[in-house]
Amino acid sequence: MAVLAVVTSSPPSVEGGHLVIGRSLVEAARAAGHDAHLVITPDHGFGRQASAYWATWRTDVSMTDGRRVDQVISLRYPSYAVRHPKHVCWLNHTMREYYDLWPQLTASISFPNLVKESLRKVTIRTADRWLLTRNVTRVVAQSQTIQRRLAADLGIRADVVYPPPPPRAYRCDGYGDYIFAVSRLTRHKRVDLLVRALADASARHVKAVIAGEGEQRRELEQLARTLGVADRITFTGQVDEETMLDHLARCRAVCFTPLAEDFGFVTVEAFAARKAVVTCADSGGPTELVKDDDTGVVCEPTPASVAIALARLSDDRRLAERLGTNAAVRAAAMSWNVAVQRLLLI
Repeated sequence: MAVLAVVTSSPPSVEGGHLVIGRSLVEAARAAGHDAHLVITPDHGFGRQASAYWATWRTDVSMTDGRRVDQVISLRYPSYAVRHPKHVCWLNHTMREYYDLWPQLTASISFPNLVKESLRKVTIRTADRWLLTRNVTRVVAQSQTIQRRLAADLGIRADVVYPPPPPRAYRCDGYGDYIFAVSRLTRHKRVDLLVRALADASARHVKAVIAGEGEQRRELEQLARTLGVADRITFTGQVDEETMLDHLARCRAVCFTPLAEDFGFVTVEAFAARKAVVTCADSGGPTELVKDDDTGVVCEPTPASVAIALARLSDDRRLAERLGTNAAVRAAAMSWNVAVQRLLLI
């Protein structure tokens, strides 16, 4: 039995996918007979990145509950700055604003801020390259999308271990009359594609439930009103686990169309509930699991293309059931026990 510290960083009061992964990994490691503990290091956000990296570097992970830690498994930035002689980074993502989301970050900022952020970009990339090559024993990516970013941005080669669905009470109660979407309502999640799709002529009969909170919620609600589809969209706000599982159990299919997503738990959770996923060709991690006309529909990132996919599933229950059944088989093949074994050094 090994004593493990699973380390991730998080802003205060923010519940992200990395925390779901961290807790699921701890639970799976304990089920496999290990003594595992979750350690959360700070993420202070923009303007305070240096203090977050420094605080993480100084975090002592050598002991937990009076026992010496045999191995660390870190997840997102800057948690991989913790120090331990046996340290695997199962990378969720670096600070994407200084990598693939750099064009979006700098699109509308002033020249002085561009200079400041450019200096931060160089500093953070330099720190990440050093930490992920010198401070970490081995790097494992959570998707091929992350694997490619590591190679292109930092020259780091990594194996891939996909996170399985979190251990929850998934079920399928049928294939109802609405499309379900659950996500943070931020721009790169592109929930607006779903809203705009429902205004397309081919999807004028499709209904949707959108769960989640974020800075784009009011904008999305206004967009729905402007496009005349507000009566067919329910914005639920943040939902608890039971409510989310209930929607997954009852919806016709799930729509998840982010831009270059790292992995995206929504996909495997939909699969575990026997539901097909509609995603886009440029959505990153989801497209590694969603196979067109097999476990879901992969379409172009346009409202018209998404609308056609949603209409197909809404009009053809048997299609939704067939794709959902295949998706469930895919989810069942993913094992947390196997993930733990592949991440252990001892």
